Amino acid sequence: MQHKAKKFSTRAKAVTSAALLAAVGAGVVGAVSASADTPAAAPAALKGRTTTTSTHLTIDAATDAARAALDAAEQDGQRVTVAVVDRNGNTVVTLRGDGAGPQSYDSAVRKAFTAVSWNAPTSQLAQRLEKAPHLKDIPGTLFLAGGAPVAYNSAPIAGIGVAGAPPGDLEEKFAQAGVDAISNGR
Repeated sequence: MQHKAKKFSTRAKAVTSAALLAAVGAGVVGAVSASADTPAAAPAALKGRTTTTSTHLTIDAATDAARAALDAAEQDGQRVTVAVVDRNGNTVVTLRGDGAGPQSYDSAVRKAFTAVSWNAPTSQLAQRLEKAPHLKDIPGTLFLAGGAPVAYNSAPIAGIGVAGAPPGDLEEKFAQAGVDAISNGR
């Protein structure tokens, strides 16, 4: 035995749709009013010295520093990548100069990270490896000249790394040009 499907009239469809919308609407209104009646839990109040405020470079300052370092390298005929990282080691700006080698990107970021981590130029940190060779095993670091820290009130707030123009002392000179540019309010 076969059942024939009944066709709904336009009026039946409209009535069914309206009833469905009314039911859904009542459920939403009920849910909203139920949650509005429930007081929200107050956030926990912090006491004492449980937070700190840190200083970060603006994106404009980081870009100016990177551009100054790249300009210094280009004026010297070098093809480099420049990276600026914040106090937490997060990359803020990276500029890869025309013709810079593919390895220069990662090296620049790691030099910047190393400089900000120890608040020292990476050339000085490379010398420390003689007394503490295990430092090179710290993830994300690169103990080669070419990184310079950016400090505010003697505290590190950023690092600038330059890679692609051996020797490292030349790269570090370019990184320092970036630091100098923002230190002088460029």
